[in-house]
Order: sequence, then C-alpha cells, then structure tokens
Amino acid sequence: MQNKLDKLQNAIIENDVPQMAAYIVSHAVDMRSSDIHIEPAEYTVRIRFRVDGVLRQIVEYPPNLHPAVTSRLKIMSNLKIDENRIPQDGRIQITTKDGKELDLRTSTLPTVYGEKIVMRIQDRSREIPTLDKLGIENYNLSVIKKTIAYPNGIVLTTGPTGSGKTTTLYACLNILNTSEVNIMTIEDPVEIQIDGLNQSQVYPAIDYSFAFGLRTGLRQDPDIIMVGEIRDKETINVSVEAALTGHLVLSTIHTNSAVSTLTRILNMGIPTFLITATINSIISQRLVRRICEHCKEELTLGSDAENKIRYAMKTMNTNKKTELGITDPETHPIKIYHGKGCPECGDTGYMNRIGLYEVMEMDNKLRRKILDGATELEIEEAAIAAGMTTLEQDGVGKILQGITTPEEVYTVARAAEDQ
Repeated sequence: MQNKLDKLQNAIIENDVPQMAAYIVSHAVDMRSSDIHIEPAEYTVRIRFRVDGVLRQIVEYPPNLHPAVTSRLKIMSNLKIDENRIPQDGRIQITTKDGKELDLRTSTLPTVYGEKIVMRIQDRSREIPTLDKLGIENYNLSVIKKTIAYPNGIVLTTGPTGSGKTTTLYACLNILNTSEVNIMTIEDPVEIQIDGLNQSQVYPAIDYSFAFGLRTGLRQDPDIIMVGEIRDKETINVSVEAALTGHLVLSTIHTNSAVSTLTRILNMGIPTFLITATINSIISQRLVRRICEHCKEELTLGSDAENKIRYAMKTMNTNKKTELGITDPETHPIKIYHGKGCPECGDTGYMNRIGLYEVMEMDNKLRRKILDGATELEIEEAAIAAGMTTLEQDGVGKILQGITTPEEVYTVARAAEDQ
C-alpha cells in the first residue's frame, strides 16, 4: 500500500493528472475504502478515504491541479466537464488487475473553493455475507429466518445511511432466492446484481419512484418484493397493500430503533390495526469496527464504561444472559480489549466491521400493546421480555466477546437509563 501512496505522491509532484486519478482509485481499493473524498480548500486540496466507517486523510495536492483532476474524473464518469454550477452524479465501471469488477458512483458538489468529489466504491464481484457473518446470532438470527419465511407481511430494516441495511436485505434474499419464487427488487441504485432476482432501478427524474415501481411491480406476479427505501406515505401505503394481498415485502426505513419505527409508520398515517396485521419483524442495526486481531490486547476498564456495561447486562433478558454466561451482572468478570495499532490495521487498532442488531418480532402480546396505545417504553419492555436484545445489549455482548470496544458501541448506541 505504501508503494501506491508513493506513486500517487510522485504523480502529484509531476503534475501527471491521469496517473493521479488512477492511483487515487487503486490505493483506495487496496485500503478497503468505501468512499473517496476529494475536498478543495483555500490553500490545498485534501484526499480522504473512508475505511471501516471512519475518514482517514491520505494526501494533499495544490489547488492549481484541481480543475484538471475534476475534469479527468468527470470524463471517466460521463459527466459534463463544462458544468460546475450544479451537482452532478455519474458512474465509472472498472476491472482491477486481480479481476474485481468495481462500480464507482461519482458525486460532484460546487463549493466556494471548487467542486468537491465523492466516489462510492462498490465491489460488484464481492460475495454477499451470510446473516451470521454479519454479526446476527442466536435469537436475532432465528427471528429473521422465521419472519422472512412467512408467505406475506413486511420485514423492515432501519438505521442511518451506511449502516448495512441493504446488505442485510441482500443476505435475506439470498436465503429466499429459489426457482420456485419470483423475487423483484426496486432499488436506488442496484448495488449488487444477483442471479435469479429481477432488479429494477428507480429514476426520480422521470417519475419512476419507489411507490410507482412497487405498484407496477405488483402486476409482475411477484411472490417477494424488496423496496430500497420507504420514504413517504405513498410507498408505505402500497407496501401495506402488497402485504395484505399475499406478498412478502422487505424494505428499509430511517428511524433510531426498532420500536420507534412503529411511531414513524403511525406518523405516516397507517392505522395501528394495519401495522399489527402486516409487520412481521423490524431490524434496527448499526456498524462498529472490529478490534484488529494482529495487535489486540487487554485493557483496563474505566468506571464509567463499567457502570454502563453492568447496567446493560442487568437489563438483558434471561436468554441473552444465559447465552453470555452471565449469572450475576454485579459480579460477572468483565474483560475488555483494544487494538494498540500496527501496520496491518494502519495503526488504527481496528480491522473490518461487524453489525449490532436489535430484532423485534411482532407477536400477539406486542400486537395487543400497540392496539391499546402503549408507549414506546412499554412496547420496548414487552419486546425485551419476549426475547429482543437492544442495540446496546448486543454491543455489550460483542464487547464481552472481545470483538469490539466500548468506545465503538457507545458511539452508535444509547446507554439505557435507570428507570
């Protein structure tokens, strides 16, 4: 990797813009980056790569080179090089020397110092991980497999952008993908092409939206439909109609937790009796970095982190405590680890990511709670009693297993409050 960085720096010194563009992409792929950021400022232009969810500065180059770099990347992405007043979106398809097929989705944005460029890297040839490799285990895994096997209903994944929602849905579709069923997807964009699926990409500019695609897709005799995202009332309405008429619908929605998804759907105008009749399960998820196995070492636990972890252990349901071998949360020994940093992980202490999952199954007790107008807190308590593990509790489980650190977990999950 250092060799590629040296070549990139030499290309900058020599003002060799075509080589700069090539080595930017090549170095990003070698570093397992998901995004490339090229950001102009007053006196410099910096290049940053997003690796395992965190931006890392790679190199800088002088602003006088930036117009040529921008033009080069626009040409590669089939964008208008003479248009710099408005944002543009494009796409680059490349094949690496080792046979990887990559999609680079390019986005330009005018700023006061020139156009900022972000390129999202999608490896089209990568295999979709199985659910257990994503970090879904035990109760969560059994609920997901159970609820996607239903002949109809809605399964939702929720979380912020970049939390792995679409990958989770692809892993579910891989399980369901057989010659006996017709599976349709309506996506923006189609991230991974899968044999056996009928995948369609929306085009909002010509009014081909998720809702329109879903409504049209119902005339294609589908058994299972995956909708990229539920953004509005029309899309959730058509999804509910599809579930009520015998289809299984998988989709994503932006909320903070599994329980708060119910409130979001209510705010979209769906009555409680339709929510309870159609929702099979809701999966809330986040991504955290894994501790690098090459430089992993035990760490002394601070009192603040220990208090949070012990309270999370205390609020876990019995099954989760048994799974983690916790008999008494007050005295259970807590060992935590971190990565001290090494060349393998770029001195970050982390290598790759794993998901934290909160999976809520819609059972009859929850349906009664929802129909009775229970609060989010009451619904969450009932869901935990039925077997649900919160994001924090799943994260604490992965801390105790030495997979990640308290800092990672509590960056994405809220600590439970003493009631």
